[in-house]
Amino acid sequence: MPRIISTGLIGFGLSGRYFHAPFLHTNPNFRLTKVVERHRNEAQAFDPAIQTVRSHEELLADPDIELVIVSTPNDTHFPYAKAALEAGKHVLIEKPFANTATQARELLDLAQQKGLVAIPYQNRRYDADFLTIQQVFAAGHLGEIVEYEAHFDRYRPEILNSWKELDADGGGNLLNLGPHLVDQAVVLFGAPEAVFGDIRVVRTGGKLDDYFDIRLFYSDKRVILKSSLVAAENRLRYLIHGRKASLAKNGLDIQEETLRKDVLPNTPAWGQEPEAHYATLTSPEDRTVIPSLAGNYHPFYDNLAAAIRGERPAEITAEQVMTTLRILDLAQESSRTGKVERF
Repeated sequence: MPRIISTGLIGFGLSGRYFHAPFLHTNPNFRLTKVVERHRNEAQAFDPAIQTVRSHEELLADPDIELVIVSTPNDTHFPYAKAALEAGKHVLIEKPFANTATQARELLDLAQQKGLVAIPYQNRRYDADFLTIQQVFAAGHLGEIVEYEAHFDRYRPEILNSWKELDADGGGNLLNLGPHLVDQAVVLFGAPEAVFGDIRVVRTGGKLDDYFDIRLFYSDKRVILKSSLVAAENRLRYLIHGRKASLAKNGLDIQEETLRKDVLPNTPAWGQEPEAHYATLTSPEDRTVIPSLAGNYHPFYDNLAAAIRGERPAEITAEQVMTTLRILDLAQESSRTGKVERF
């Protein structure tokens, strides 16, 4: 039997509690042994076998821990991940991988020097909607893509008392939801030729960006990535036009909603979407409903385990990480200058 990977988790907020702990708990490749919580003991309430420690230094001092998951505010991703790599641990970093491409390059170089895995948690590659549109792409139903539009909208008109809303060093919607949309575009189309960004504050009293519109320029297509926190109508996820047909997809993947109900991801029919979320493929001759593939984040963790054991490469490559961070950096620069920035 493959060895079980002893894992430590820094942070047990929304991401640690709902996006990591349930999958580590139900995946036989991992054993979550220690969690850093400054003042609470919520990890032990989730699983009494977990040991709570009060600092990342205490976690990193454990020689048995192979993998450290950084699930903390964005401004701490770089220092915590760097400390973990220096301690000889593999690292999984909640998105964004780092706040800038410069920081990302330093982490990736350090990981390579030490022969360690360092990747971001791009779980939205394994959402039902993204898996489904990839299947449609592969089948050739759309023909050559000429325009791809992806949304990740929410309706939160009130400012929350959260670092995501208030911390200028890593807060804001661009670094919160932007990495998901940009990463998916990079998976599908690779690096663009140029980037334009419109990043704004649209809510009354808002301190940090809560709206972005990023345009990626390719020689044969345009990619539009949008997110607003003032979108009462927020069902649209993708609108994709090809030379043969168009695809429209509504509805956010249900895994987050299910996890928040304390349902573990080893239940039957995990990630299966309701019919209201199914995509519609429209051509001049026909209109067809495309049932969704089931969303499932388990394959991400399976691949991570294989990469740590040296069995196969990580699906999220260093090149993709750098391309995503570079696009985010250029989008911010473009928004400041009002100019299209060459990639």
